[in-house]
Amino acid sequence: MSLAFLFPGQGSQAVGMGADLADAFGAAREVFQEVDDALGQKLSKLMREGPEDQLTLTENAQPALMAVSLAVMRTLEKEFGVAVDKAAFVAGHSLGEYSALAAAGAISLADTARLLKLRGQAMQRAVPVGEGAMASLIGPKSDVALAEAAAAAGSAVGVCVVANDNNAGNVVISGAKAAVDLAIEKAKELGARAIPLNVSAPFHCPLMQPAADEMAEALAAATILAPRAPLVANVTARPTLDPEAIRRMLVEQVTGRVRWRESMLWMVEQGGVTRFAEAGAGKVLSGMAKRIAPDAEAVPLNAPADLEAFAKSL
Repeated sequence: MSLAFLFPGQGSQAVGMGADLADAFGAAREVFQEVDDALGQKLSKLMREGPEDQLTLTENAQPALMAVSLAVMRTLEKEFGVAVDKAAFVAGHSLGEYSALAAAGAISLADTARLLKLRGQAMQRAVPVGEGAMASLIGPKSDVALAEAAAAAGSAVGVCVVANDNNAGNVVISGAKAAVDLAIEKAKELGARAIPLNVSAPFHCPLMQPAADEMAEALAAATILAPRAPLVANVTARPTLDPEAIRRMLVEQVTGRVRWRESMLWMVEQGGVTRFAEAGAGKVLSGMAKRIAPDAEAVPLNAPADLEAFAKSL
């Protein structure tokens, strides 16, 4: 059975995430302490106790979600003997790509925490609050072609692009608020439900170029090694072990489309993956996996019992 580890992105955060792992496993507590030390803040306390509005801030949510994912992976290895090497591939949704790389030993935990803190701050700085927007197009008619048609209509008044190709029936558009509002109307005309997202910035669109420039500078100075399992990258939906390609694609990812549906299909159809394990907070990617590849198994790993059951199943 060929396995891939998946790592969730922003939106999966919740107050209390990771607390049961920290209570049960010393390996998880180590991860949270290392992240706190790297950032010089008590992020673990914010994760456990809130307040929610502070945890949801992009600069906190991104390293916090990574911390939970890495707590899962370190616990699997130290407590249950399940290493990332058992996977054919790793992949992460947006910020989850950093979690995947840290889990696979390509970037140190401390560097990953600092890079994600900067990434969140840079994304927030790139576009003033209220000037950008994102919307999810949902329903049986919501595919990339429909989303591109809606985005093209919105582009008449500003930047609007397809940001996330999540799965059939769930595509996200991003850009200037007026353009996204116009695209929403067009999407409804084309038969999709369009739901504005409660986000602080228009991620994965050209308006994020200032953030991409900041990340390019930071990543140029970062140590990136070949991962212990191939990374299926967001921007290409193809695997790589090349540190310089990874460095380049992490920059491109800031403004580029998250090709998640394509990534999942490649892993199943070309990579032979039959089992997906979502390491971290929530169950979003597990749910997507079941819709994209219904014949593959998909399990979330975020509670102590999940990890024990998963280890026994291997």
